[in-house]
Amino acid sequence: MKYISIGTKQQSVSLSEGIFKGLSDDGSLFMPEDIPHLGNDFYASLSGFSLNEIAFSVLRPFVEEETDDTTLWQMVEETFSFPIPLVNIHDNINVLELFHGPTQAFKDVGARFLSRLMSRLHPVRDKKMVVLTATSGDTGGAVAHGFHKVPGIEVVVLYPKGKISPYQENQMTSLGYNIHAIAVEGTFDDCQRLVKQAFNDRELRKDVAVTSANSINLGRLLPQMVYYFYGVADIQRRLPGTEPVICVPSGNFGNITAAVMAYRMGLPVKRFIAATNVNDVVPRFLKTGDYDPRDTIVTYANAMDVGDPSNFPRLYYLFENNLEQLRRMFSADIITNKEILETIQSVFQQHNYLLDPHSATGYLGLTREIKNDEVGFFVSTAHPVKFVEIIEKVLPGEAERLKKEFGADTALQGGTEHMPVSYKSLKDKLIEL
Repeated sequence: MKYISIGTKQQSVSLSEGIFKGLSDDGSLFMPEDIPHLGNDFYASLSGFSLNEIAFSVLRPFVEEETDDTTLWQMVEETFSFPIPLVNIHDNINVLELFHGPTQAFKDVGARFLSRLMSRLHPVRDKKMVVLTATSGDTGGAVAHGFHKVPGIEVVVLYPKGKISPYQENQMTSLGYNIHAIAVEGTFDDCQRLVKQAFNDRELRKDVAVTSANSINLGRLLPQMVYYFYGVADIQRRLPGTEPVICVPSGNFGNITAAVMAYRMGLPVKRFIAATNVNDVVPRFLKTGDYDPRDTIVTYANAMDVGDPSNFPRLYYLFENNLEQLRRMFSADIITNKEILETIQSVFQQHNYLLDPHSATGYLGLTREIKNDEVGFFVSTAHPVKFVEIIEKVLPGEAERLKKEFGADTALQGGTEHMPVSYKSLKDKLIEL
């Protein structure tokens, strides 16, 4: 299996090269040269497989040239060590809960797998390895916990100051050791641009082996396919032969790209819905054909506050950069702050199910688009405890319960570094580590 850039140069690399480079030489993203079909026998038995069996089968074609089966199985067991239940909310609406990992966010899956893959494939021993990542909320905590105390690797996480929840911030800043969380005085897009500048700085990379744990990294993207297979398997245990509609809360569009990759591997899915907040570059593109990134707007679903989604080129590539192909299989819904609050309140009151702001967009996107004769699920990307400040606006009693249960009202712990939107400041930091 080779991995190619999707830019103009069509660079071809191995898995380890792609993981540690992050971006290709032309600044574009890597994708598998071929996406294998798992075969009819696999799909005929899908509903009978365990989560780990599915993970092993899905990931093996992508890693087998650099990782033996015993090592892969061990990585799978360490990554998928928590449940991923499919829960029926009502009628034909289901939710795949991805928040049962250590940082209560879907990104635990990608970060845990990536950290284990990197520790086994680490190609550089003569200079320090720095994992550099930007976060709009949940990536930072997942990466920090996934790489905490991993020997030989320093982690630098950039996040927009004042634009993530205190609980999210605490998950990054309280660890210490090899974890450096830095509040940038700007937006997530500013953080992301700084990261890309570092990757493209050849002078820096002579001295520092910089790689990423963002969703631009292949090692994050590949394991995210697994839970879509598992969700479809669970649907088919209940309703054999069903091809579900899948809705994904989307900001940087990595998670839904993984879902479409699973579909390209043969996973039976009827169609996809991307639920966005008012950072709506992709819904506008689907409507007009013009890709027009804009400044980030801060919303209650802060992990989706992305004005220029870095993974969208991958998604578009999967549809051969053809807008009509994309439209046939893919739609997108815009959810406002007001609708997020109303959905959290109404779903809890009517169905006794508590949504976080991001999952609320997934629920609303699915219920708006699904037809009576269809079955669907949306992915719940974070536990509501991470957003008690938002829950409190409409369900103060539930917010108080969450605070007490999880200690979510505790003060910020650990030191927080601050940085202007300055590449020189970031470069100096990376050299100093």
